[in-house]
Amino acid sequence: MFKRLTKEEALDLIKNADLKELGRLASARKKELHPKGITTFVIDRNINYTNICWVDCKFCAFYRHEKDADAYILTFDEIDKKIDELLEIGGTQILFQGGVHPKLKIEWYEDLVEHIHVKYPSITIHGFSSIELDFIAKVSRITIQEVLSRLKVKGLASIPGAGAEILNDDVRDIIAPKKIDAKVWANVHRQAHKLDIMSTATMMYGTVETDEQILEHFEMIRDLQDETGGFRAFIMWSFQGKNTELLKLIPNMEKPSSNRYLRLLAVARLYLDNVPNIQSSWVTQGPYIGQMALRFGANDLGSTMMEENVVSSAGAAYAMAKEEMVQLIRDIDEIPAVRNTAYETLKIFEAS
Repeated sequence: MFKRLTKEEALDLIKNADLKELGRLASARKKELHPKGITTFVIDRNINYTNICWVDCKFCAFYRHEKDADAYILTFDEIDKKIDELLEIGGTQILFQGGVHPKLKIEWYEDLVEHIHVKYPSITIHGFSSIELDFIAKVSRITIQEVLSRLKVKGLASIPGAGAEILNDDVRDIIAPKKIDAKVWANVHRQAHKLDIMSTATMMYGTVETDEQILEHFEMIRDLQDETGGFRAFIMWSFQGKNTELLKLIPNMEKPSSNRYLRLLAVARLYLDNVPNIQSSWVTQGPYIGQMALRFGANDLGSTMMEENVVSSAGAAYAMAKEEMVQLIRDIDEIPAVRNTAYETLKIFEAS
């Protein structure tokens, strides 16, 4: 049984621990939580229903303003086509995110979720970040509880952790000054969990944050998980700077190393002792480091990522087919399996 790490102990690990020893410790903790040696992934598709956003995050290269020539809101028919293509490859989940549109109200989102849920009952809707949900409440002049309740009735199953970045307001004031505060992000998830809408927690590192601020982020997630138990997984990725305003403002910003990614991932596995699943971010790190992450505490390889538009806008261009994911998992003597949004195993791939 592992002893719960203090912030001071975790900070020392980030700053001073031998990387191989960190991997050993994180792997031991992973084995305690997942003794069968099964590594999972989900077959899904990211659908960005709009790229129109007023928040203007400095680290984002995806957003557009309403009057921009390439601004869009997908029609229901366009969304249906994307879901039809997902079903053809055996997909079970859509990750629904957009920009924070300044005019779309709760009724539009209700119609969207209901349309998908009724037409595609086998598809799980994992959608809408905290800031999207918070703004829907504001523009519709209702509470966040009502937004979540109404969308749940229409078919929303879970919400992603997007928009967390670093849960420290000093950092957020620099990289996304219009974005909700850290406590608001946490409260949206708290209210979702109270309604039995499970969610994931995320972290984007590699901008202006310190190690101490990263630990603040970990602590906020761990404390909320102690309170609600509503986080299914933690996903962490590094800042992708191409085409972003932040990189123009800080042109000498160093790109986070693979060593840094694995180090933080291992400490996350050790510190977030109450979060059952840790996901590898091969989309930003590439397949090899994505595979290495499975030796540093990750037990899930994420998504086949049929479509991804946000981090790819900022320079991440990796892609991976189901067969490649299966082989990467087998190559480290673990058992590959397809899961659903709830991290329930749907299919185990036996040894070939």
